[in-house]
Amino acid sequence: MIKAGNLDRRITIERETETGRNEVNEPVYAWTALATVWARRRDASDGEREAAGQVGSTLMSRFVIRSTSTSRTVTPIDRINYSGGTWNILGVKETEEGRLRFLEITAIRDADQ
Repeated sequence: MIKAGNLDRRITIERETETGRNEVNEPVYAWTALATVWARRRDASDGEREAAGQVGSTLMSRFVIRSTSTSRTVTPIDRINYSGGTWNILGVKETEEGRLRFLEITAIRDADQ
């Protein structure tokens, strides 16, 4: 069971938004804060990958946050900024603690960050 005291990390959920147009009228995008919320973090796995002759390591974590009208709009096109690192969101789902109480966000980042 999740309690308020378990939400001990401060994360910022960011969304890419259009901030204007450039000189050839193409949209210009920037990451802006959608919400800053309290979360619980649980590391799910870490691993290494090899791509294009380069080896890198990744860290996957699950962040549990309170379900709100804003947090329910979070999708994998958004990202998390936490403790100086950028986390790419893989998925969002409701937790087993009850309908519309908490959301679990699975996210991944390079372990080298």
